[in-house]
Amino acid sequence: MLFEFLTPPFMQRALIAAVLVGITAPAIGIYLVQRRQALMGDGIGHIAMTGVGLGFLLSTSPVWMATAVAVAGAVVMELIRWYGHTRGDLALAMLFYGGMAGGVMLINLSDTGSNANLTSYLFGSLSTVSESDVTAICVLAAFVVLVTVGLRRQLFAVSQDEEFARVTGLPVRVLNLLIAVTAAVTVTVAMRVVGLLLVSALMVVPVAAAQQITKSFKVTFVLSVVIGTGVTLAGTVTSYYQDVPPGATIVLLAIAVFVALTALAAPLAKRRARANEAKGAECTLEVPAARRGTDDLRV
Repeated sequence: MLFEFLTPPFMQRALIAAVLVGITAPAIGIYLVQRRQALMGDGIGHIAMTGVGLGFLLSTSPVWMATAVAVAGAVVMELIRWYGHTRGDLALAMLFYGGMAGGVMLINLSDTGSNANLTSYLFGSLSTVSESDVTAICVLAAFVVLVTVGLRRQLFAVSQDEEFARVTGLPVRVLNLLIAVTAAVTVTVAMRVVGLLLVSALMVVPVAAAQQITKSFKVTFVLSVVIGTGVTLAGTVTSYYQDVPPGATIVLLAIAVFVALTALAAPLAKRRARANEAKGAECTLEVPAARRGTDDLRV
C-alpha cells in the first residue's frame, strides 16, 4: 500500500510535527545565520534538557517545561552576550554543560524517566509523539511563524547591522532578545522529531543550502522553509519504513540537499555571468544607435 505510513495514529502525529518543525527551524535559522550564531540552537538544546528532566521529575509536560527552561536560558545567553565580555565564553560553556548534566540527573531521579526517554529527546522518536505534544508544538510553532514572518523586516535589519538598526530607531536589544526567545521555542518544537542534539542542524543547513542558489533574503527564506519541510517529511517517512532514527535521517537528507545545490551553484553562477555580459554588450550597442537617432533629429 503506497500510503500505508498514513494509517498509524502515531505517524499522523509525527508527520504533523515534522511539517511544523520543517517550517519553524529554517524560519528562525535564517536570522541566526545572518547574525553568525549558527550554533546557538545547539546551546539552547543543551539547556532545554534540564527542562525535560524537570518535566519528568514533576510529572508535568516535558515540552512545556523544556520551553520555559529554554526561554530562560536564551535570555541568560543574550545577557551574557551583552555584558559577558572576556568571561562570556566560559559562562556560556558552563551554562550549556550544566544544562545537559542537570537534565540527565533529573531524568534519572524521576520515577517515570529512563534512558529510553533520554534518548528519544536527544535524537528524536516518532512513536513517542503524543496528542498533547502535537497541541503544544502547534501553539509554539504559531508563535515562531508570527514572529519570523510578521517582524521579518525588523529582525533582518538587526541581524544584518545592529548599529544601523539602532540609528534608525529600532529597539535593538528587544529584537535581539526576541530572536533568542524564538530560537528557544523552536528548539522545543523540534526536539520530539529531530532531537535536542540535532535541531541546530535543521536551523542552519536548509538556510545554507538555499543560499547556494539564491540572492535575495525573501527567496532564501522561502526556499529554506521548502527544503526544511521536504527533508523532515522525507526523513520521517524513511524512518518509518527503514526503522532508522528520524533525527539523524532528516539531518543527513538536509546535508545531501546542501551538497546537491552546492554542485549546481557553480554552473548557475557561470550562466548568470554570461547573461550579464550579454546584457552589457547589448547596452553598448544600443547607446551609439540612440545617439545617432538624436543627431538625426538635431539635423
